Amino acid sequence: MKRQAGFTLIELVMVIVILGILAAFALPRFADLGGEARAAALQGAYGAMRSASSIAHADYLAQGDNSLTEITMEGQVIQMLNGYPEAQTAGSEGILDAAQITAADFDLGGTPGGLATSTVTVTASGVTPANAATCRITYTAAAANNSPTISIDVTNCD
Repeated sequence: MKRQAGFTLIELVMVIVILGILAAFALPRFADLGGEARAAALQGAYGAMRSASSIAHADYLAQGDNSLTEITMEGQVIQMLNGYPEAQTAGSEGILDAAQITAADFDLGGTPGGLATSTVTVTASGVTPANAATCRITYTAAAANNSPTISIDVTNCD
């Protein structure tokens, strides 16, 4: 009589059950990486906005003309208000263009314009509408003799 070589049906079922149990415990550890990725993307955009605002302000000061309403950064015209980039939407020569943030990468909103009360919001793409207020950057244009307000909230980017 020949001896069987290989696995029996019972051994195969046991291996599948053990793999299923391991997957059930391992899956929750990797299920929430999307929220962390959105938060990391927003933190990168936040750094880009802060840097672009500082660089634009330094360029504005270096030119020595307080009446300037625009500067050029790397070939891109940036509209200025009180010495800082305006709170304009992407493609309108404001802070988003200075920081190279586009609607292809983030959801953009706010009340943009050339006023000191103008704001631009940058929300991570894929955030549920209920969590949009707790996963975004807000840029408020500079008032006279002040710097702009740039704030970030990444408490709930799911």
